[in-house]
Amino acid sequence: MKKPPLIWLNIVIFTLTGLITLIGVPAYAVVHGFDGWQVAAMLLGIAFCEISITAGYHRLWSHRAYETHWLIRLVLAIGGTFATQNSILHWSSDHRMHHRFVDDLQKDPYTAKRGFWFSHVGWMVRDYGTGQGPDYKNCNDLKKDPIVMWQHRYYAPLVLSVNLGIPLVIGLWHGDLMGMLLLLGVARLAISHHFTFFINSLAHIWGKQPYSDHNTSRDNGILAFLTMGEGYHNYHHNFQRDYRNGIHWWQYDPTKWLIRGLASVGLAKNLYRAPIAKIEASRARMLLVTTSQKVMSLPQADELILRLQHEYETLLNKINEFSHAQKQWMEAHKKSVIEAYDLQLLKKKVELMKANFLQQKKSWLALHAELAV
Repeated sequence: MKKPPLIWLNIVIFTLTGLITLIGVPAYAVVHGFDGWQVAAMLLGIAFCEISITAGYHRLWSHRAYETHWLIRLVLAIGGTFATQNSILHWSSDHRMHHRFVDDLQKDPYTAKRGFWFSHVGWMVRDYGTGQGPDYKNCNDLKKDPIVMWQHRYYAPLVLSVNLGIPLVIGLWHGDLMGMLLLLGVARLAISHHFTFFINSLAHIWGKQPYSDHNTSRDNGILAFLTMGEGYHNYHHNFQRDYRNGIHWWQYDPTKWLIRGLASVGLAKNLYRAPIAKIEASRARMLLVTTSQKVMSLPQADELILRLQHEYETLLNKINEFSHAQKQWMEAHKKSVIEAYDLQLLKKKVELMKANFLQQKKSWLALHAELAV
């Protein structure tokens, strides 16, 4: 079978930036050295690239998880150009294909089932024809965004302008032009590339699956640290429109904090959060699956599995009761004609249903911990 044609531009970019970062940067460090300003510029450049991809390309444009002011969209579009991962329109089209056909060997553009190398970078060095093509039919909504279309139309000159212009200007100001070009120009680009690529590759190979095992996605705190919070990938694949990836306060997700911060000052709105009932139901199902597998070899396996099933069904009933009460309260809250007294009663019902569900959740988790030992 004939292999798809090579994409030489991508090959040259990945090869040159990789070799210069691995060989040229250490050599320059030994001969001339780098100072704190240059290292700080590189780290800030990586952060700007990463946050522009996560908050912009990914959560804003690919998943429409929130809305934001045009000035923020412009900054994120420029940062995404600095990251050099193709235009917003092209990136979002590929990403939507990935979610729609996740793990499909033919239709998922960067399926991890074809191996680490393919999902990490291999899918970009040959024209496999898995994208939407030049019409981008799955991104008709994005075609209405003038910033998206401006960046797409002028992507090549914008890439050259920001990737050469920013290091040049800062390098001239700093006084060591070559050192800044190496760190802020080349190393920043290579490192930010591979940090993002880890989500396509490692985040489908390495980590836990607390929400679903229906696809290869994994939650991994180390990857979250490297990618501005994108490492909670099993959650994301199951609740892809949520503006959060790390839903717990202690989970490292700077992108979530940025979006929430923008909303607090009126620069973002309509932040979508997955319903807590759906999240908890997914977690409960996965615990049922994993714990049932662990007790299968025990002498009283049948009895223990029945006990697990009973606790699981009880928890689901409590979750459904809470979800129903919450929907009633939200619908009532939208109707201005409802009496304040009735609204308070509904609110108390929601609080009671939530307390009941959380109490049953404690019982369920305690049983899981007891049997998982």
